[in-house]
Amino acid sequence: MKTIKLNGQPRTNLGKKDCKQLRKQDLVPCVIYGNKAENTNFVLVDKELKPLVYSPFSYIVEVNIDGKIHICVLKDIQFHPVSDKILHIDFINVDESKPVSIDVPVKITGNSEGLKQGGKLQVLNRKLKVSALLNDLPDELPVDITNLQLGKSICVGDLSIEKLNILTPKSSIICSVKVTRAALGAAAATEEVKK
Repeated sequence: MKTIKLNGQPRTNLGKKDCKQLRKQDLVPCVIYGNKAENTNFVLVDKELKPLVYSPFSYIVEVNIDGKIHICVLKDIQFHPVSDKILHIDFINVDESKPVSIDVPVKITGNSEGLKQGGKLQVLNRKLKVSALLNDLPDELPVDITNLQLGKSICVGDLSIEKLNILTPKSSIICSVKVTRAALGAAAATEEVKK
């Protein structure tokens, strides 16, 4: 899985007033916790977070705080309800010997039979929650739709990837080929030709 490196500065004042002051300086209050490690409060520069936050990909995050590297994953982001500015970010410590839970993007591959017949592809789940050891985490989950027929769908339960446990419910639909008017018209035209 891709890694993104960030440089953080420690913070000791944790009150609301202090957080407001930090945000005025374009700094985002953050915390790293979990895996029996002590909570680490720090700040990151707002503009450095764009590649991490506004991306379809998921990343392993290496945060350097005063020379100490923390390996973690993004857990939660709080946005301002009006301005959409990042207010706060939670990260979870990663223990390389334990499985990590993270959302991984789905990559659709192939050209579906249903699409060739005039159907429309609908992608209902663009990311799936998976669990694996740090070194086994993929950048994306390939979903081949070559054999997907008109009116059919691919569910999470249809996927099987080695060394990866998919946590999203097996009944969740990843994508489907919807029957369109064009597909119905093409089918009707084919029936007329056969007669």
